[in-house]
Amino acid sequence: MKVLLDTHVFLWAVSGSRRLSSTARARISAAEAVFVSAASIWEVAIKARLGKIKGDPHALAAAIEASGFHELPITARHAATVAALPLHHADPFDRLLLAQAFSEPLHLLTVDRALVAYGGGVTVL
Repeated sequence: MKVLLDTHVFLWAVSGSRRLSSTARARISAAEAVFVSAASIWEVAIKARLGKIKGDPHALAAAIEASGFHELPITARHAATVAALPLHHADPFDRLLLAQAFSEPLHLLTVDRALVAYGGGVTVL
């Protein structure tokens, strides 16, 4: 299975955080391919600048490849797919990650329980 990591899962995976469960680590290790969206780096850049989280977007961008993950660029098709998503969740970054997962298709691994409302392509870890 090919997976897309949400921003928190990616941050925890590359930092070796204990917040990432052993189940999550096993899912990531077992995946055929693991993708990280450019949207996650964008989210960190914005939220770090606002003081909401800590993170260096340049270091995180480099960590994608260093971790053996694949970068997923944002395309016009991804952006357009956001319009078709039900309004279960308002966060624009999460909505873009969902649109990318559904468009590719990839399985979204997240810690955000609210995203379960979008169906079978989402796994809450």
